[in-house]
Amino acid sequence: MDSEQDGQLVELRLSYRYLKAHPWVVMAVNGFLSAYFMEQPSFRVQRHFDELESGMHIWLCEVPATMKMERLLKRLKADIPAFQLTTTPSTTDTCPQYLIDSPDPAT
Repeated sequence: MDSEQDGQLVELRLSYRYLKAHPWVVMAVNGFLSAYFMEQPSFRVQRHFDELESGMHIWLCEVPATMKMERLLKRLKADIPAFQLTTTPSTTDTCPQYLIDSPDPAT
């Protein structure tokens, strides 16, 4: 089964600063990801948790190899307040990370 549909794990993260400004966004992202699964059954949320050290909410998602996270994030951008996206590519020890944070007021 795994060899038929190769996927990769990615982390979608919401920063503490963004959550403090928009606390309802956790529920919005949960709903969005559930709806996205209904459209794209090969997309799965494996786990959602709070990282106590940083205050971030993290969704560990399995995405098909053919799916581009940028497409998902573009659609999510229409549903939640403006944000700044920071992308961290994968390393040998980590999966790719997409951090949604409050826009920098200086820019």
